[in-house]
Amino acid sequence: MTLFDLTGRTAVVTGARRGIGLAMAEALALAGADVVGVSAQLEADGSEVERRVRAAGRRFTALRADLADRAAVHRLAGDLTALGPIDILVNNGGTIARTPAVDHPDLMWDHVIEVNLSSQFVLSREIGRTMLERGRGKIIFTASLLSFQGGVTVPGYAASKSGVAGLTRALANEWAGHGVNVNAIAPGYIATDNTQALRDDPVREPAILARIPAGRWGRADDLGGATVFLASAASDYVNGIVLPVDGGWLGR
Repeated sequence: MTLFDLTGRTAVVTGARRGIGLAMAEALALAGADVVGVSAQLEADGSEVERRVRAAGRRFTALRADLADRAAVHRLAGDLTALGPIDILVNNGGTIARTPAVDHPDLMWDHVIEVNLSSQFVLSREIGRTMLERGRGKIIFTASLLSFQGGVTVPGYAASKSGVAGLTRALANEWAGHGVNVNAIAPGYIATDNTQALRDDPVREPAILARIPAGRWGRADDLGGATVFLASAASDYVNGIVLPVDGGWLGR
C-alpha cells in the first residue's frame, strides 16, 4: 500500500455530477476508493460520474439531494450514515450568483450561503461525528480564490467561500487531535459552468488569463491530484490548510 492508495476507502463527493466534482470523484476512484456521488439532478443510473468510477474498477452509489434544502441535507446525512463507514467526505457542491451588491436580493444571498456554507457544516458535523468515533477520517472542502479575495458582483459567493476557509480551520482545530483531517482546496479560474460567464466576457476573460502565470485556464482534472493527496495517508499531518490550485494566480 502506497501513501496515495485509497483501496478499501469509501469517499462521498457532493456536486459530483459534472465539473470539478466529477473530476474529484474520478481521481479518488483511480486511487482505489469506492465513491458515493451526490447531486440534486444526479441520475440514478448511467451518469457520467458512475461510468468513470466503474471504469476505474470501483463501486459507485448515486444519491440525490438539494443542498439548498436543510431538511434534505439532514436526510442525506442519515442516508450516508446508513451506507456504512465514510472515510472521505468531499464537500464540493456549490453555487454562484452574479449580481452587484446593491441589487443582490436576500433570497439570492440566502440560497448561496445555504448551499455553499450551511449545508457543508451540517454534513461535516454529522459525518464528522462518525469519523471521530472511529478515530479516522478525511474531510475536504472546495474553497475558492475568493476565500482570499473579494471578487466582483458575487458578494454571497465571496462571503460563503471565506466562511468555508474559516470553517476548515475551526474544524481542524477541534478534530486534528482525534485522527480526522480537515482541509480545503481553493481552485483557481477553472473552465466550468460556473465560470462560463467570465470566459464569455470579452473584457474580463483576457484580463484574467493575462494574470495566470501558467498561461491557461485550469481544467477540472487539475484538481484530482490535490484531492487524492488530502484524502490519503500522505496528508496525515496536514490540518486546516486551504490549498490553492490556481496556476500561480495568488502568487502574482
